[in-house]
Amino acid sequence: MLDRSIPFYNLILKCSCPPSAAVRLPPGFSLRLYQAGDEDAWAALECSIGDFRTPAQARQYFLHTYGSRQTALQQRCLFAVNSAGQPAGSCIAWQDVRCGQPVSSLHWLVVHPAFRGQGLGRALCLAAMRLFEQADAYPVYLHTQPWSWRALMLYAEIGFRLQKTDSFAEYENQYAQGMAVLRGILSPKQYQWLSDCAE
Repeated sequence: MLDRSIPFYNLILKCSCPPSAAVRLPPGFSLRLYQAGDEDAWAALECSIGDFRTPAQARQYFLHTYGSRQTALQQRCLFAVNSAGQPAGSCIAWQDVRCGQPVSSLHWLVVHPAFRGQGLGRALCLAAMRLFEQADAYPVYLHTQPWSWRALMLYAEIGFRLQKTDSFAEYENQYAQGMAVLRGILSPKQYQWLSDCAE
């Protein structure tokens, strides 16, 4: 589970060009796009890591945020499933708005705790980035927070860079506060690398 005692600050990242790394799934797993009814699977995944208190709350959020754009969901919402067809993770290659214009943004990368440590998060993230590439929709933004520092390191490894001032949607960029928190969590080497890559 994520350590939500870590202070929350908005961290904004941007990836300006497609990653060169290949999408590699562990044996027995495959990727598929959203199908009708997958809001329940998504809700279960998000509740498994504590992002929502109940599946009903998560399902309501999903339908409110994405449900009116079914065609986009079927093109942009990815699931990793095991050989039994059980969803093990998800990621959404979405479009938000900035200054009245669409902006590409990576949403809700999640892997069920039972399936962590196998590379599913990286595979989902890279596959979502391929969707943006196919749509010629770079740069890609994302929003995260210090308690998701492990995911933050993954994002940085595939080409995302922390933004010192830039943002998207309605997020307030809190780079300085977030980095102050990360200094106490990351190793000095990790912290310096993130700091050096920031733009």
